[in-house]
Amino acid sequence: MKFGKRLKQQIQETLPGWRDKFLSYKELKKLVRSISSAPTLLNGSFEYGRAEEEFVYLLNNEIEKFNAFFVEQEEDFVIRNKELQQRIQRVIDKWGPNGNHPSETDYKEEMAKIRKDIVDFHGEMVLLVNYSNVNYTGLAKILKKYDKRTGGLLRLPFIQKVLQQPFFTTDLISKLVKQCESTIDAVFPVEDEEKTREAREAIIVAGEGIFRNTVAALQSMQEIRRGSSTYGHFSLPPLNLPDSELIQSVQLNSPIPIV
Repeated sequence: MKFGKRLKQQIQETLPGWRDKFLSYKELKKLVRSISSAPTLLNGSFEYGRAEEEFVYLLNNEIEKFNAFFVEQEEDFVIRNKELQQRIQRVIDKWGPNGNHPSETDYKEEMAKIRKDIVDFHGEMVLLVNYSNVNYTGLAKILKKYDKRTGGLLRLPFIQKVLQQPFFTTDLISKLVKQCESTIDAVFPVEDEEKTREAREAIIVAGEGIFRNTVAALQSMQEIRRGSSTYGHFSLPPLNLPDSELIQSVQLNSPIPIV
């Protein structure tokens, strides 16, 4: 699948509030075509220099858009992670076996609500990692088109700049994803195969609002990394999915193969 179609599909499958935050790939592609097809825009000419400045200006605006959205989501995720941990502790302290008012019924009921929220939270974080991947890949591809069609040399210096941007740095989100999975393993342990199956089904039902989006994001991240037969300076590293029950539930129950 060509990147433009994949990006369009990703935008359609992501959360509604995120759809205008992705790379304006189609518009940038049109600009590249316009610059490369104009006979008067010779490399090194004054007109060419102005056209390149406009292209770079638009790219920088896109990066600012990515950074603003990514940082806002990242900060929100940090707060939500802390709130989830506090909710779990309050339920344990109140209705747990050693709580102030032990109640197995209330405990299970409240933990079920928290589990759903954790699944949704985990899914949104996977979507944000995918957001970073997709937009980086789009920038690399549009810069490659620009250099190829105009004879310019923008890609290498611009990508070096991109690698330092907040939206490309997903270390904190990856850490939160692992913490989220550790919480599920610790607070919602699965004791045998039958319970494992039931737990996975519960995950799908509980998180069905975001489940399809998460599956699509995981598939997209896999495809992006398989998209080139060679590994180069502009390639994303291989995707290393955590070996957790939550990720396995997505892979095993997905109608879309995740390989």
